[in-house]
Amino acid sequence: MSLAMNGRPVRVAIYARVSTRDKDQDVELQLVPLREYVAVHGWEAHEYSDEAAAGDLQHRTDWQRLLADAARRRIDRVMVWKLDRAFRSTLHALSTLQELDHHRVGFASLTQPELDTTSATGRLVFTILAAVGEMERELIRDRVREGMRHAAAKGAHIGRPPVTSRRNFNARFERVRSELVRGTISRRKAARRLGIGTATLARLLGPSETGGDRGVDAPGQSRQKSTAFHTGRRRKRGGPIKATVRPAVSPDGGRNASGARPQTSEVGHTAPAAPAIATAPRARAR
Repeated sequence: MSLAMNGRPVRVAIYARVSTRDKDQDVELQLVPLREYVAVHGWEAHEYSDEAAAGDLQHRTDWQRLLADAARRRIDRVMVWKLDRAFRSTLHALSTLQELDHHRVGFASLTQPELDTTSATGRLVFTILAAVGEMERELIRDRVREGMRHAAAKGAHIGRPPVTSRRNFNARFERVRSELVRGTISRRKAARRLGIGTATLARLLGPSETGGDRGVDAPGQSRQKSTAFHTGRRRKRGGPIKATVRPAVSPDGGRNASGARPQTSEVGHTAPAAPAIATAPRARAR
């Protein structure tokens, strides 16, 4: 009896699959030789079988269960009757074998003994398969780029369709825009109702309608904040806004004609400077 490293029998997942189009096939034709091979080696068999096409991964429920058991280290090896019973393409085989190797689970094909990742020959074949898969990926990328260039030359739109092409989007956008104009909704909430981002909403509204502060305040509120910032006014915590009068600089140290310092007003506008006091010239002593 072959034992694993911890002294227990090697747990082998035997997998069989027949397509729904193959009416005369039966999974037992694949499971019987797999059972016999596992029994001869003294391994512990765990059976999985599907009746679905190779590319129909959604209905290959036992295959998904097998991969989940491999991720949880419930099996030590996967064995199939033939390679095409498990994989739909070279890329699919490569990605799955890499996943199994990551979980330290071997893979073998009963009728293709060279495809055994637990042997030196199998690892060599696996390396060649990885190179073939990389070449196939490059060919697919080249075909995709060529198709995109051909479609762009014909004037087709490349990439994700615009949000305005969604069903009933224009009608919903007009309703949301009217609420934004009335100030009953914030831009962030409007974008959430339309299912788009705030940046996309700002682009649709245009610069004349995007005066809100971070999509929250109304346009008038944001203009007031901007004006308060640029006029140099500062508000102390809990106190009124103070505005400092800055008269033109004169040669006498920044004083005005009357010799007074700049005044500070407790209101939100500039306080007028004190008027200069006219004085009569002194008579010379005789």
